[in-house]
Amino acid sequence: MGVKRIMAAESAKLTAREAARRIAEGALTSADLVAACLECIAAEEERVQAWEFLDRDKAMAEAEERDRRRQRGWPLGPLHGVPVAIKDIVDVKGMPTGNGTPIDAGKRPFVDAAVIRRLRAAGAVILGKTVTTEFAYYHPGKTRNPHDAGRTPGGSSSGSAAAVAAGMVPLALGSQTNGSVIRPASFCGVVGFKPSFGAVPRTGMLTLAPSLDQVGVFARTIEDVALAELLMGPDGQDVDALESPGPLSGTALAEPPVTPALAFVKTPFWERADAETQAAFSELGEALGEQVDEVELPEIFVRGAGWLEGVMAAEMARNLGHYADRAPHETSEKFRGLVADGRAMKAPDYLAARDMRRVLRDALGPIFDRFDVIVTPAAPGEAPEGLESTGDPTFCSLWTFCGLPAISLPLMTGPNGMPLGVQLVGQYGQDARLLRTARWLVRTLSGEGNE
Repeated sequence: MGVKRIMAAESAKLTAREAARRIAEGALTSADLVAACLECIAAEEERVQAWEFLDRDKAMAEAEERDRRRQRGWPLGPLHGVPVAIKDIVDVKGMPTGNGTPIDAGKRPFVDAAVIRRLRAAGAVILGKTVTTEFAYYHPGKTRNPHDAGRTPGGSSSGSAAAVAAGMVPLALGSQTNGSVIRPASFCGVVGFKPSFGAVPRTGMLTLAPSLDQVGVFARTIEDVALAELLMGPDGQDVDALESPGPLSGTALAEPPVTPALAFVKTPFWERADAETQAAFSELGEALGEQVDEVELPEIFVRGAGWLEGVMAAEMARNLGHYADRAPHETSEKFRGLVADGRAMKAPDYLAARDMRRVLRDALGPIFDRFDVIVTPAAPGEAPEGLESTGDPTFCSLWTFCGLPAISLPLMTGPNGMPLGVQLVGQYGQDARLLRTARWLVRTLSGEGNE
């Protein structure tokens, strides 16, 4: 009996794991899957504008090469033949890395970034580069929210989140220095996962603030973002990539040994949340009942977002200030202001702020001794109208500063019918536990866990 083949047009809707499984079985070819994704891009790109660079011929050639490997019986990786989108601050050999600025237009790296090498080793097809904000900071790119083209998709990983949300690709890479994975995932209604700081090497990526820069992924399911395990582990070059909190899938896809305990944390910035967001989280708490308790953070956390902003400004001024110096008229006022702020920061203040990362992380220890995860908003509300701003990252700042793993789940809807994410935050290094709890939460709220 032959393997039942899937219709090529339907393949673009598959999750990354399902697509890889069907390709391995021979029920789908990588060429058909990539062609289906390219057809979706052709239909949606004018409206969404998620892509900075696409080489359709090269993508198809890469897919056909993956199909030949399967036909010859060669070993297949866990992402064999699956297309992946890459945020345009990550070097891909032969593709331009624009970093969201005209200053770097046409820049083409000669080697792949560490994460790209690992994606290729897993069999992935690199589909193209997605839009980033300027230097992965606040100044927006051209991307629109797929659910409402008059609203922001978030930032700075705007194109990656929008591409997954629009059905253009099943998996995409992003990065987060403040809220650049979790916020756009919330606004676009996809799953966004940022692993623990140092889990994924950043070699070959634009360096913003190395004390804060972290790689993240976007997908349609928790099972797919668990594939971030393929990117984890030291590469011998990124000094912060020292160990891996993986493997993820074995734990993340399993049922918890006991019902998880959830800590609802409003954070010191609760007043920034829209009234509708506050009401939605109140309803979520009622739905979860005894599984969730409200927990108040120690007073010291009030200063956490300010410490992140100080470290980010100082390190971005150090690493990217030369762009403002040599081409001030080609950089945004917001970026030039950041550089000025970073250069004005005194060294003792910067070092003291950076040291507070460990203090805050340790202060969360008693919470994680009692609870599996923290539950908190991913953003103050649904995606704001207009394209001048990428939204407020406040509800991400503390967790990014501490380097904790976080995930945004598309579990809610705002007053205008736009997605609204629920953010779960895990203990440092406990990424698999975070994903397992996230999967339990989704199944419980959907009723699957009661079957």
